[in-house]
Amino acid sequence: MARADGPDLSGPVPDGSAPGGSAPGGPAPRSTEAARRAVEAVWRIESARVVAALARYTGDFELAEDVAQEALAEALAGWSRDGTPANPVGWLLATGRRRAIDAFRRRSALDQRYALLAGEAAEDAGTGMGSGTGVGSAADADLPWDPDRIDDDLLALMFISCHPVLSPEARVALTLRAVGGLASEEIARAFLVPVPTVQARITRAKRTIAAAGVPFALPPAEERRERLGGVLSVLYVIFTEGSTATSGDDLLRPDLAYEAIRLTRVLAALLPREPEVHGLLALCELTAARFPARTGPDGEAVLLEDQDRRLWDRSAVRRGRAALERASAVGRGLGPYGLQAAIAACHASAPSVAATDWERIVVLYEALGRIAPSPIVDLNRAVAVAMAHGPQPALDLVDELAAAGHLSHSHLLPTVRGELLARLGRTAEARAALHLAARHCPNTRERAALLRKADALPLP
Repeated sequence: MARADGPDLSGPVPDGSAPGGSAPGGPAPRSTEAARRAVEAVWRIESARVVAALARYTGDFELAEDVAQEALAEALAGWSRDGTPANPVGWLLATGRRRAIDAFRRRSALDQRYALLAGEAAEDAGTGMGSGTGVGSAADADLPWDPDRIDDDLLALMFISCHPVLSPEARVALTLRAVGGLASEEIARAFLVPVPTVQARITRAKRTIAAAGVPFALPPAEERRERLGGVLSVLYVIFTEGSTATSGDDLLRPDLAYEAIRLTRVLAALLPREPEVHGLLALCELTAARFPARTGPDGEAVLLEDQDRRLWDRSAVRRGRAALERASAVGRGLGPYGLQAAIAACHASAPSVAATDWERIVVLYEALGRIAPSPIVDLNRAVAVAMAHGPQPALDLVDELAAAGHLSHSHLLPTVRGELLARLGRTAEARAALHLAARHCPNTRERAALLRKADALPLP
């Protein structure tokens, strides 16, 4: 996945020279294609840190993104001519900060902020980051920023992208754009919405943040814990859409799911003492471990009982279990994400559906229902009850949910109900329930699987 949203990295190198070059004896000039690959690689890994640091320097989220893109465009020209600098992130930061000063000059913003930025630029010149001193030289080692502060900037960027003043859709789009570095086209493709819609969401989000006067800073410790749930919720939404697409022709969107895992790993590194961050990471890793077995050769859905568990990603399982252990070690009991991860761990450790510890899964769902009640949790508990105690008590639970009007427009409840009715031999009712589920299901692959299951039932 390319991360740049602005300069076309596949096109020609922009005219003009980038600030600073390599010092004599520095990196050799390289081809345009090699420079493009180097820029893409740095941007893929470090874009969020660059934007976050520039947002702190400028105090302006939108300006920070603009000057970061300008620095990226200059890197395409400068790095193809002079070679990749010894410290690419420092190069992009220094270039972005100079472009920010230019922007303030154009606005005639000769205020304290401009004076501060100009002073910092002068400091850069003294440390070898100024124009003409050779950004590829050994002076790069003495940078006017430190990794600890950059980590604080990145964490602040996550909290701002998920700020409560934004709509849920805007939080997801802005997080993927600002923190994940995804292009608007990539976000639109992942969520099956038009590119202008994504661009409008991101633009409105930035303007809302500016209008609300949201400072670019970490929220206070007490507020940080309250708002962490919103950050985790956004990452969970991104992962869920990747692991089971809500619509379209593909059951999975792995790139989106893996991006959520990457961002959650970053958050876990920044907040190592927060158990639910590790719980979410564990849940994502353990769920993604099953991706290789969840679809067949033609992309069709493969149900859990039919999956070849030899295809499951055991490295992801190990990472998930390790994250779950960390969640247990740093907390006073598992939270909602940790409990879901514990359920996923039960599946990951079982050699088959029949050998799964369904009794433990029932208990875990009961605990989850007490701390995070929802109809989906109750429906999943009914599935576990069916595996542990038989279909009839589970059907009673599902019928209670239906009578209460829960999940009336979702395909999930009639899907489970159809499965239970089939196990009880009530095939006509089961077929009707599965056809109802197919009508409500927006995903093409999942809908086809429901219809195949309905057609496979024996006639009464």
